[in-house]
Amino acid sequence: MAKKEDTTVQQTSVENKLKALFELQDVDSKIDEIQTLRGELPLEVNDLEDEVAGLETRIQKIEAEIQLKNDDISSKKNEITNSQTLIQKYEEQQMDVRNNREFESIAKEIEFQQLEIELSEKRIKEYSFDIQNKKEILNDAQARLEDRKLDLEQKQKELDSIVSETQKEEDELVAQSGRLAQLVEPRLINAYKRIRTNALNGLAVVSVERDSCGGCFNKIPPQRQLDIKTHRKIIVCEYCGRILIDSELLFQEDNPEQEIVVAEEEVKEPKKATKTKAKKTKK
Repeated sequence: MAKKEDTTVQQTSVENKLKALFELQDVDSKIDEIQTLRGELPLEVNDLEDEVAGLETRIQKIEAEIQLKNDDISSKKNEITNSQTLIQKYEEQQMDVRNNREFESIAKEIEFQQLEIELSEKRIKEYSFDIQNKKEILNDAQARLEDRKLDLEQKQKELDSIVSETQKEEDELVAQSGRLAQLVEPRLINAYKRIRTNALNGLAVVSVERDSCGGCFNKIPPQRQLDIKTHRKIIVCEYCGRILIDSELLFQEDNPEQEIVVAEEEVKEPKKATKTKAKKTKK
């Protein structure tokens, strides 16, 4: 099948290739018009989706930080409880001391645990202050996330509405573009796509009008115009690189797909004629 398609492409004349390219460009331009109708909605939807994902990640991070601070507060509260238990224990031991040395040693331990309690309480206040600030940031982020989700939902509905109206037409045009692209060899299709991408107006195939290129409007020499009219080879504009086509060729309403089939039949018909002539000579 691949060999048969290659031979079909090779048998396609330059004239039919130019017609196929021009019709392909017309179909691709219609696809561009449909995509232009959507405007910047797809980009806006993508940006909103990225922003929503970023806000959700940020909210998760803030919530994790708040949880970590709460765990630190719980840890400090446990330390305070332990210190209070030790202080009570040391105070009971003070009642049974035998000399001043033991009393002072226990007093220092009590003082140390009291300092630990004060330090833990100070850390709890700092952690609580951080939690309060992070909760404010979290509330702002959540409010912003809700707004962005509403914007995203609205933009998505607008985009879906436009796509539903034009999707069927776009699918048909894309299928037609694929069929036309198969009539031309891949090398020429790649060049067509490259030229069309670089062109500001999206035109890769232009006609010769008033002895000038229909794309950049630069003058074309007479000899080059003659080569264009003979359709012996693909000729591009030496200024802008666009593929040039004879304007008279555009007014022909023949279908390039049908012309290829006719060309193949014309190749086969002479063989039958030679056979009939051979039979007549034998008689």
